[in-house]
Amino acid sequence: MERIGLIDIGSNTIRLVIFEFDTKTGLNELLNIKTPARLSQYLTEDLTMNDEGINVLTKTLSSFKKVAKKFNVNELHPVATAAIRQSKNSDEIIAFIKKHLDVEMTIIPETAEAFYGFYAITHTTDIEDGVSIDIGGGSTEVTLFKDKSLIEAHSFPFGVVTLKKKFFEGKNHNDKSAIKAMEKYIAKQFDQLPWLKKQHVSLVGIGGSARNVARIHQSAHSYPIGGVHNYKMSAENIDEVYSIIKKSSRDELKDIDGLSRDRVDIILPAVSVFRTLFNKINASQFTFSRKGLREGYVMKLISERYPKEFKKENIRKDALYHLANEYGIEEESAEQRVKLAHSLLSQLIDFKAIDVTKAEQRLFAEGAFLYYLGSFIDSDSSSPHTYYIIANSMIDGFSHEDRVKLALLASFKNKSLLKYFSNETKWLQGKAFDNIQYLGGIIKFVNALNISHTSSVNKVNLTEEDGRYTLYIYYSGEPISEEYQAQRQKKHVEKILKSDLSIIFTKS
Repeated sequence: MERIGLIDIGSNTIRLVIFEFDTKTGLNELLNIKTPARLSQYLTEDLTMNDEGINVLTKTLSSFKKVAKKFNVNELHPVATAAIRQSKNSDEIIAFIKKHLDVEMTIIPETAEAFYGFYAITHTTDIEDGVSIDIGGGSTEVTLFKDKSLIEAHSFPFGVVTLKKKFFEGKNHNDKSAIKAMEKYIAKQFDQLPWLKKQHVSLVGIGGSARNVARIHQSAHSYPIGGVHNYKMSAENIDEVYSIIKKSSRDELKDIDGLSRDRVDIILPAVSVFRTLFNKINASQFTFSRKGLREGYVMKLISERYPKEFKKENIRKDALYHLANEYGIEEESAEQRVKLAHSLLSQLIDFKAIDVTKAEQRLFAEGAFLYYLGSFIDSDSSSPHTYYIIANSMIDGFSHEDRVKLALLASFKNKSLLKYFSNETKWLQGKAFDNIQYLGGIIKFVNALNISHTSSVNKVNLTEEDGRYTLYIYYSGEPISEEYQAQRQKKHVEKILKSDLSIIFTKS
């Protein structure tokens, strides 16, 4: 187990994030605190950071260093981006911090800043092709990736703080002439990169400004589940947020749910950048990734030490493995449940009793693996705890809809409770709902076949003769509890077969 502290010294905010990494539970965030330092405002016209800015930086780093010590971090990484990178006196700033705080500060090059954002996106989401954008206080990084491989990267010399200073000095945040001039400038900047034009891929936003855009939209529509990672928005959704911000007064902005108070005066430039780039690339959608520069930096660091970690092809599998370990799921029992569930489903498909897609089969296996995860909290309320935890957890590689389906499968108890949970989002109707019920029922039944966690059942074999179905369950050992529970839960399989089911336990 390792604890890594990362201080992200941005142009707008300085943030301390403390991560804990363990091969069993993965990378987890223990602490995330920030201060709106706005370092870019301390850059003089000749791009020298003045003494006031250096003092703000020093005071913040000193405070964060003490917090990191309190959390017993193994290593502390203060990394600086645009504001320090653009400073002519950056070497002097680094030396000053080293002398007074004994802290080694690193400046991340533009290309590396873009890379870390790309790395985080492609290692925590299911997005194969996209254009990423990370708009900070003093710079904006964009990348183009295909098949999760980096194709192009560029850093623009503008951010939300510098755009505000350049176009809105002494003006209201929604001044029409300022907005028009700013958006013309932004479009001209993006026109410099021919590879951005008409990509028709997902535009992936990372960073605080993108997070606020997603949260504002979620709040406006009373979004039913928690988390913004992998949250998707259409062009109309972006326009809606843009309209809300434009028509609101400064005081009204402070009361908008989802908008951080320290971003009230800089959110409009951010949304303008997103809208302009969305239209430029003819994006298919806007997706927010909560994992960005900080996570990408730490993940890359860990992957160099543990080569098996953070494989792009194993995002969902690893995420489920880490979640299962976090909530004390016994891996051997989970694998046994998946094996039996897969076998029984395959036979039901062969009998044409059920018709499910490949995507549903994948979620079915994942739901079987995490079944009743919530018993870690309270075994008497396993189902509701399981649903709430999974539906509201940030699980890498899963869309929000898949996350809810996974939660419904892993928490399945009966149709009534399934309806109750499903009604929270109202995302499932008709056959999609029926299949979740049937698949959840299979999981509940096969869970009964290993209720003692001894893996005594070796295999299941479904037969049919003259319209009568029999399930032969082959076992070793003494599956006394399994025999009783199988009879109780066979009704879930009978619903799929639309027929009675005889169960015969047979010694292997």
